[in-house]
Amino acid sequence: QVQLVESGGGLVQAGESLRLSCAASGTIVSIGAMGWYRQAPGKQRELVATITSIPSTNYADSVKGRFTISRDNAKNTVYLQMNSLKSEDTAVYYCNADRILYESGNLRKWGMDYWGKGTLVTVSS
Repeated sequence: QVQLVESGGGLVQAGESLRLSCAASGTIVSIGAMGWYRQAPGKQRELVATITSIPSTNYADSVKGRFTISRDNAKNTVYLQMNSLKSEDTAVYYCNADRILYESGNLRKWGMDYWGKGTLVTVSS
């Protein structure tokens, strides 16, 4: 009923920019929080940035000042603008959506902790 699809990953050089997008599909009423996480080789998945419906944002220290998360509620889409990319930003980036209120038929349901398939970002020196 609810699906997240990321896009925008690719290969860039250090210092360049990328913009990731994640669209949630379904008959969605609201999404409590959306975010981006990443997993680099040999490391555990880590939080990159989150955004609530206020909107209130939160960033990992490693990306503060470089990345900007935003959302378009009309499109049920979250974005991650990544500037001044560094080699250490190389990872698979995953979109997350939590507390999704959606409609199934005439019923409203809560969806918790949905994940996209991921999009690969590779930053070369």
